[in-house]
Amino acid sequence: MTQDKPLQPDAVKLGCENDKAAEAIEAIRPDPDAVKLGFEKDCVTVSIEAILPVRAFNASVKSSRKYRQITASIREVGLVEPPVISRNQDPIGPWMLLDGHIRIEVLKDLGIKQVECLVSIDDEAFTYNKRISRLAPVQEHKMIRKAIERGVSEEKIALALDLNPRSIHRKARLLDGICKEAITILKDKPCTAAVFETLRKMKALRQIEAAELIVNANNFSVAYISAILVGTPQTQLVATTKPKRIKGITPEAMARMESELARLQEGITSIQDSYGKDHLQLAVIKGYLEKLLGNARIVRHLMQNRPEFLTQFQVITEMASSMPPEEG
Repeated sequence: MTQDKPLQPDAVKLGCENDKAAEAIEAIRPDPDAVKLGFEKDCVTVSIEAILPVRAFNASVKSSRKYRQITASIREVGLVEPPVISRNQDPIGPWMLLDGHIRIEVLKDLGIKQVECLVSIDDEAFTYNKRISRLAPVQEHKMIRKAIERGVSEEKIALALDLNPRSIHRKARLLDGICKEAITILKDKPCTAAVFETLRKMKALRQIEAAELIVNANNFSVAYISAILVGTPQTQLVATTKPKRIKGITPEAMARMESELARLQEGITSIQDSYGKDHLQLAVIKGYLEKLLGNARIVRHLMQNRPEFLTQFQVITEMASSMPPEEG
C-alpha cells in the first residue's frame, strides 16, 4: 500500500496563487443583470407630427443623392431602421427625435402619419452613426447576389437603391473572373469597380500580387491599378497574345516600367519579411532611451560629453511612431 506524498511547499503556494487569481477574476467579472440597456425592449408607434427634431433640417439636403436613395428605399422596401426618440411621460407626445431626421422628413413627404420608433433610455442627442462602417464594394456585391438568389429582381434592387439597372448588373458581376485569394485580400477595402475590371485582365497569381500591392500602398485609385497593369508582363495577362496598348506610353517605356515594378515588388516582399522584427526592436530601443533620459545624471553627462547623442536620443523618444514622417 503506497502512501500519498505530502504536498510540496511550492505546490501549496501555486495552489494558493491560483485560488487568489480565480477570486480576482470572479470579482471583476461583470454581472449580466447589471448591464444597462441603451434602448427600451419594445418599439412604440407614435404620430410623426408629435416628433420634435433636435436640430434644424437643412432644405438643401432634399436635393442630395443620399436623400433620394433613402426615399427610394423607404418607398420600395419600407423603413428598415427605426428612428430613435426619447421617452415622454405623456403618451401623445411631444417626443424628442435623437436620430433619423432624414427618415422622418422622407416619411412626411410620402404622406405617412405614424412611425415605429426605438425609445432611447438616455436623452443625449448624439449621432448614432458616428462610427458607422461603410459598405465595401465586395460586401455590397455579396448582398446584391444574395438578394438575387432569393428571387429579388435586379430592377427591384435598382429601384430600392435609386440606381440604374445597368449599375446593379455590374455590381452583381463585380467578382466574375477574380480569384478567391484576391477577393479575400480586398473584401473590406474601398476598391472601385474599375479596380476589379483591371484585375480581371490579369491571371490569378498576378491578381493576388496586384491586390497585395494596392493594400500595402493603401492606394486603391484607378491610376495606381492601371500602373500595375502596365508593369505586368504579357505572360501574366489573360490575353497573352494581345499586346498591351496604353495611350501615351511607348513599348520601350512599358518594358522599363515592368522591370521597375518587378524590382519594387521584390523590395516590398523583403521588407515585409523583416518588418515585424525591426518594428519590435525599435519599440524596445525607444522605451530604453526614454528610461535613460529620465535619469538626470545621464542627461547631464550626455550634455557635457556627447551633446550630439543627446539630440538624437531626444528625437527618437519624441517620435509618435517608428514610421518616417510624411512630407507635407
